Amino acid sequence: MNNRINYIELYTNNLNQTKAFYGSVFGWSFEDYGPNYASFLNAGIDGGFEQTNEPIKNGVLVVLHHENLEEVIRLIEKNGGKISVDIFEFPGGKRFQFIDPAVNELAVWSKT
Repeated sequence: MNNRINYIELYTNNLNQTKAFYGSVFGWSFEDYGPNYASFLNAGIDGGFEQTNEPIKNGVLVVLHHENLEEVIRLIEKNGGKISVDIFEFPGGKRFQFIDPAVNELAVWSKT
């Protein structure tokens, strides 16, 4: 399961409106994790919507999986990437975000 796209997150400035749109148009259902996050179901890939008050410039966050976050951070930095969000815990695991040399932001998560 390492090194594969495992999850995508889309940012929204209005979580309820976004859920209503995707539910009505595509028949997705949702599981809320507090007032600012909802995972989506029945979409063909696991993912979620994150509420933000910031202007949205990159609306999709691709999330990769790797069992050893420290190891992959070392490889990212060695190969010209930069860590944009340090490792943090969330319900279900830990993750961090990075910027690749082409200035794309992605994340990597692990259950441990």
